[in-house]
Amino acid sequence: MTGVDSTLAYIDQGSFLGLRALGRGPLAQYGWVYEHPVDLDALRRFHHNLGRGLLGRRIERSVLPFGRDHWVAWTGPDDLDLAETPRSSDGILDWFDEQLRIPIDPEAGPSWRLAVQPLIEGGAAVTLIGSHSVCDGLALNLAIKQAASGETWDLGYPQPNARTRGQALRQDAAEFVRSVPDFAKAIAAAARLAKSSLGEFKSSAGRSTRPGKIDGTALITVPSMVAYFDEDQWHSRMESLGGTSNSLFAGIAARLGQVFGRVDDDGKVRLQFPVSERTDGDTRANALSGMTVMIDPAGVTTSLQGVRAELKRSLAALSESTFDLLGPVALAPLIPPSLARGLEGMALGAGAPVGCSNLGKLGAVVNRPDGTDAEYLLLRQIESRTTPEILDHLGGTLFLASGQVNGLVSVSVAAWRPGGPNSKELLTAPVSDVFAEFGLTPTKVL
Repeated sequence: MTGVDSTLAYIDQGSFLGLRALGRGPLAQYGWVYEHPVDLDALRRFHHNLGRGLLGRRIERSVLPFGRDHWVAWTGPDDLDLAETPRSSDGILDWFDEQLRIPIDPEAGPSWRLAVQPLIEGGAAVTLIGSHSVCDGLALNLAIKQAASGETWDLGYPQPNARTRGQALRQDAAEFVRSVPDFAKAIAAAARLAKSSLGEFKSSAGRSTRPGKIDGTALITVPSMVAYFDEDQWHSRMESLGGTSNSLFAGIAARLGQVFGRVDDDGKVRLQFPVSERTDGDTRANALSGMTVMIDPAGVTTSLQGVRAELKRSLAALSESTFDLLGPVALAPLIPPSLARGLEGMALGAGAPVGCSNLGKLGAVVNRPDGTDAEYLLLRQIESRTTPEILDHLGGTLFLASGQVNGLVSVSVAAWRPGGPNSKELLTAPVSDVFAEFGLTPTKVL
């Protein structure tokens, strides 16, 4: 046995609980499009290194129904998934979508996978997909950075099934006893949150999906598109509008929320941003909290000063709201699946939120899984194992992700309108119109 604490952090326990209760959960996806030949040997070294860093693990359940689960070592699939038949670069986003429908499981494995698709025109598409229960966006970014740099990180986790049942019972029971003070604090925090957010809970709880087996034949990927902008053009527009890169991204998200009808009674759009709390040496899968920003989309295409001020105000108030939201997470091991399903709507937030994830300026090495710069980098967070029925019941979705590398800003948009119709073609036109309203012209669209 190792001396390293392999117990899941409470926030990771909650993420895994939600995945098991719902039968689905978010996936983090990085994608690279190479227009020049890729070095497959280098990609295999990259794949090897990925399994010896933050991604080198799976979840092993506690023997106690109310116990906290544990990390165990897992170095990943035996090899990268290399397609035998080349395909055209036209419509390559369809291939990225297809990869999201291949099962990912943080417990049974694979908890992540690396796939390569050779292109007829030369080059290849490469994608890395991981369960959000194993890595959030910045954890995946760190894992990529280390692996591409040739670095490994021994997390010290035990091998699967390393404990006898007797050892597991004693250790998990002792861990439960040590957690009792945390449970007491979490109950108090939950009571405060329920009191302060009663109206929000009532308005969102009805969106929780019903339990039941998901029909595998009905699985879809939410329609999406990815646009790339010259970094100089992006910076020029943000400056002329009196904003920053993050406020330009938020302004685009707010305007798209308005276009897709995701506004409240006052005409405002609720943007939800993850906020990283990752520190050096942090091994949590999800080292983050959340921030909600209410934006009036009127006028955002002519001035970003209001958006910038609201982002600044929300960040200043973040510490208090983070305590309120994360205070109850210690209760995660005690929540039965039926209750977890009922809390889904509350987790989504009131109204029709717009999910936003802006990773900002990325290190150049993140764009070099084979040691050379990919022409285009894709960043997405997409719900796995979802169906039109589930998406309609949840009130649809709109999610944007962005990152900057190699002189380009990538912006991905995924959207589903309740009741439809929904398709990539129907998504592209209104999103392109919004970009044009901000004076932005993509150099490429996937």
